[in-house]
Amino acid sequence: MARPFTTATRPLLGGHAVPQPTAARDPSLKRNPAFARLTPADIAHFQSILPSASAVLYADGAAVTQDDLLPYNMDWMRKYRGQSSLVLRPSTTDQVSKILKYCHARGLAVVPQGGNTGLVGGSVPVFDEIVLNLANMNKIRSFDAVSGVITVDAGCILEVVDDHLRTFGHMMPLDLGAKGSCQIGGNLATNAGGLRVLRYGSLRGSVLGVEAVLPNGDVLDTLVPLRKDNTGLDLKQLMIGAEGTLGVITAASILAPVRPNATHVAVVAVPDYAGVQAAFLNARTMLGETLSAFEFWDSAACQLVDEHLSHVRHPLESQQPGAFNVLVETAGADAEHNMAKLDAYLEKLMDEGVAVDGAVAQDQAQALAIWAVREGIPEACSKAGAVFKYDVSVPVPDLYELVEATRTRLAELKVPGVLSVIGYGHVGDGNLHLNVAAEDYTKQVTNALEPFVYEWVASKRGSISAEHGLGLMKPKHLHYSKTKQAIDLMQQIKKVVDPKGIMNPYKYLPEPEH
Repeated sequence: MARPFTTATRPLLGGHAVPQPTAARDPSLKRNPAFARLTPADIAHFQSILPSASAVLYADGAAVTQDDLLPYNMDWMRKYRGQSSLVLRPSTTDQVSKILKYCHARGLAVVPQGGNTGLVGGSVPVFDEIVLNLANMNKIRSFDAVSGVITVDAGCILEVVDDHLRTFGHMMPLDLGAKGSCQIGGNLATNAGGLRVLRYGSLRGSVLGVEAVLPNGDVLDTLVPLRKDNTGLDLKQLMIGAEGTLGVITAASILAPVRPNATHVAVVAVPDYAGVQAAFLNARTMLGETLSAFEFWDSAACQLVDEHLSHVRHPLESQQPGAFNVLVETAGADAEHNMAKLDAYLEKLMDEGVAVDGAVAQDQAQALAIWAVREGIPEACSKAGAVFKYDVSVPVPDLYELVEATRTRLAELKVPGVLSVIGYGHVGDGNLHLNVAAEDYTKQVTNALEPFVYEWVASKRGSISAEHGLGLMKPKHLHYSKTKQAIDLMQQIKKVVDPKGIMNPYKYLPEPEH
């Protein structure tokens, strides 16, 4: 099991240097003059709410320096960096309520922060916003083995919750590569997708209730663990996927499915993207209800993993340029039955020439080794250099065409500093991760990719964000996926719930037109 760690101790990946503050690199970002600036009286008040010395981290230049707060100010890709001098680490919902009530009255801007594993700059400040880190809110409140409902604090680490459920024969419906550090509150705030949406559906469908603190300090309690509740608006859904712009999720009740008795994992090599699609169609037909994950990655992704992750060994020896790998996972109650279905599926792929090579995990260690290749791709990209990450949804037949179009564009424009362009993702839900590794985060690369990537996605009636959210990266591009009427309505809801705009400002939605 990966060691749980806090934002403060989690290593920052990426070989490039600590960047300048985001606002210094982007002149279009302007600090909202309506927000108050911190005073000694503010610090004293927060210390009265959070008496523990480790719960109030203020960069006074002596005991705590600005460098000490860097892990809270910078995302793990070292792409976004804020300038906050204050980190608050509450332990209870009541403390969060008191903090937000005071911030609302004073007009102090706040950034809720979980494990800080996001990829779009949503969990770090832009200017001097207060960081509200929820790592200390990490209690598992209850688990009902009959209904399969678990209630947890927002700061619980996903893998810790999953391990707790394992002892009862249940599991979290969500699985992410960052499961050893991401937190439940952040998962909900970004409506994280992950590796098993194909089997268990979107996270929204598994959350039965949330507890959240609104911008004015009021506590919204919808933690009733009911499968059916048809009484009025489903307010929890406003908080899920809102990225901390409407309040702070402090707890959640989640439906935890029964853990399968038997899980099998296989990886196959196919010569082209047409083979990926054929393998997926056969999986849906032949594996049916046992299919729990279907992932793919291209040969360029394999090459990055081989070059930068010496501890990860690919189970297939031959990796041809231009080829693809497909990971298939099945899960169910009958190991023998599931294995027979998987064997028949793989045999058909080989007989029909869909697959040119393959391997089946013979035990849990081998299964984890196969998954390590897929889950290691983001880390390998980060070690290669600065990574421009695009997380999009498009129809499955068009999925890989975006990777090819991006390679062609960058080559034609002769953009300097580009190291590689790779594609991988979740075929089952049409989610592509397009990653462009470069020597640094430069304007030349950004301008070559944006808005080109978003325009291409819009031409396929896709979504510019499948699961990573909008954060600081995508608000100005939201119109490629949402109509003006939809954006206007979202802005109206934001104005009603957070009239002073103190919650996670400068992100998520474009500025309203005046």
